[in-house]
Amino acid sequence: MQARFAKCARLIAQADGMLITAGAGLGVDSGLPDFRGNEGMWRAYPALGRARMGFSDIACPDAFRQHPRLAWGFYGHRLAMYRTTEPGAAFQILKLIASGLPDGAFVFTSNVDGHFQKAGFDPTRVMECHGSIHHLQCMDGCMNDVWTAEALVPNVDGGSLFIGELPACPWCKGLARPNILMFGDHEWIDDRMREQCSRLDVWRASVERLLVLEIGAGTAIPTVRYFGESQDCPIIRINTTEAQTSADRGVSLPMTGTEAMGGIAAALLETGFLDRQQMSTLQLAHRGA
Repeated sequence: MQARFAKCARLIAQADGMLITAGAGLGVDSGLPDFRGNEGMWRAYPALGRARMGFSDIACPDAFRQHPRLAWGFYGHRLAMYRTTEPGAAFQILKLIASGLPDGAFVFTSNVDGHFQKAGFDPTRVMECHGSIHHLQCMDGCMNDVWTAEALVPNVDGGSLFIGELPACPWCKGLARPNILMFGDHEWIDDRMREQCSRLDVWRASVERLLVLEIGAGTAIPTVRYFGESQDCPIIRINTTEAQTSADRGVSLPMTGTEAMGGIAAALLETGFLDRQQMSTLQLAHRGA
């Protein structure tokens, strides 16, 4: 494994810019729940368990129309949780590495939690391909508008039902929903994502020697993987169960993001890409968090 970390350090040192492609595994590494199994989700959201609704059942526009308090109980709880959960140590190591590259980094993520921005990444260099829970839209798309969820303070009971007045569209006063691409969703307003994509295209065109660092992106919903692989450049793939990649093209690290980024940081320290003062500051910040 030390040889793999050393190869990662060489790939980083040779790069002009780093495309960070991130999936749900990175959030789980920060302490966020994994929604891949019904049992764990139903323990966290008892009302969904009683209704026998899985993730794909509640994460769809029809759930907001048919069960609005259930749907907003699920998403309201998640919004509150994402606001209070601190991004894990891997984010700070990624940010530190990006600061040492000529063209820095750009993030392409399917996560809707806003944790890259919360960790201090430049918001103009983050593309959220599935949208963001921190933004809302009208269920009916009446004005094709997207607005911030900053003023929303969700009140969710112990059974995961939304209490009080449901979030409403400021234009038509109808029900609002998160500006997130859900299952079977033909109503998602993607204007915000398209603006992010345009900025990514401009940045990508300026980077001569690109490196993709993929972290926590699986094959169940392979959007992140496909995008990273389409860049035709070396890939560092970090995944606890699906880390396979071709040896001639990159490096496979079958471990958590925190473990992998810690090993990469240590290898970069050996090469001089990072110095001991930077590592010390990073460790102190992580302990403080």
